[in-house]
Amino acid sequence: MSNLIHVDKDYKQWIQSLSQRFRQSQIKASVHVNQEMLRFYWELGSEIVALNVEERWGESIMQSISQDLKDALPGVSGLSPTNLYYCKKWFLTYYQEFINLQQPVVKNAPHTSELNLQQPVVKIPEVPIGETETLFNSKNHTLQHIATEFFSIPWSHHIRIIDKCKKDASKALFYVHQTFQNGWSRDVLLNFLDTDLYERSGKAITNFSATLPAIDSDLAQQLTKDPYQFDFFKLKDRYKESELKDELVKNIEKFLLELGRGFAYMGREYRLEVAGEEMFIDMLFYNVPLHRYVVVEIKTGKLESANVGQLGGYVVAVNHVLNTPQDNPAIGLLICKEKNDVLAQYALEGSSQPLGISQYQLAKLIPDDFRGTMPTIEEIENELNDKD
Repeated sequence: MSNLIHVDKDYKQWIQSLSQRFRQSQIKASVHVNQEMLRFYWELGSEIVALNVEERWGESIMQSISQDLKDALPGVSGLSPTNLYYCKKWFLTYYQEFINLQQPVVKNAPHTSELNLQQPVVKIPEVPIGETETLFNSKNHTLQHIATEFFSIPWSHHIRIIDKCKKDASKALFYVHQTFQNGWSRDVLLNFLDTDLYERSGKAITNFSATLPAIDSDLAQQLTKDPYQFDFFKLKDRYKESELKDELVKNIEKFLLELGRGFAYMGREYRLEVAGEEMFIDMLFYNVPLHRYVVVEIKTGKLESANVGQLGGYVVAVNHVLNTPQDNPAIGLLICKEKNDVLAQYALEGSSQPLGISQYQLAKLIPDDFRGTMPTIEEIENELNDKD
């Protein structure tokens, strides 16, 4: 490091600005390279299908294509027979869905035009980044809206999505969207694939359609789940409500991940004072995209109608005590161990506040007498000493 950077403030700031812009350029270049590679894989998969290569040149054709491409492109990775099969599988997973969204563009590439393609090759159009946010917030699904998200997530993520979704294009696109919007790592994606996030999303029983404007109702419903998976800790068979809440707070980052995008944790046993009386909310959150507080009550037993009345009262209190003119009205979410869907719906119909009801699931519980069956540290040490 030069001495000038220590003595000249303007020079130091300029160097820092150059460094920052260079890193941003690197990121943009990396994203662009990933997108171009994925577009190549897409066209490769579509042409493998269109040319019907196995029937045309035999079952071992993938090995031949792989070897010939490696010979033509020495040092290039991603051309193994396995990857070629995934290119084909990737195309087949989404092909019909994209046909339904938009009429396919017939693309006869110069090097394949004379081979008499058996069906059109679907080419996904390019779309500027930032124009896909409305895709999953409206019914105006178009191929242009999907393109940026589809070609922006890593190839390894695509492989895991198509492996788990078994040619269910709607389900696969859900995970593509969630990965893009939330920046999921591969491990986080695998966790949500394994816990059936697609099947759980938006499934809470709510009265949002009756208590919120249509647009807000749809967005609020999307942020709910049923059941919520609390599989990131273990409790004994007979656990107290306070123990469950303790574990949720200890694992708050994982709980926030399960709640979904945009949640900020405000506190446990959040104290509100109303007309000289205190009330304590189990857990209070703020959802940034919705600009509203989310009141969460946790119950370790069956749903009771009194729980819904209590939750509605907390929501009203938050609106009066915490809300500012910039905040939308709060919503409430009751997460209980067990619920009857019909009774839950009846209970919600009696509330004027926007409320939702879900269940939670835990990982395997530890038997209460499990600790007694384990040897103590002293017993282990004595056993080792005896053997010496």
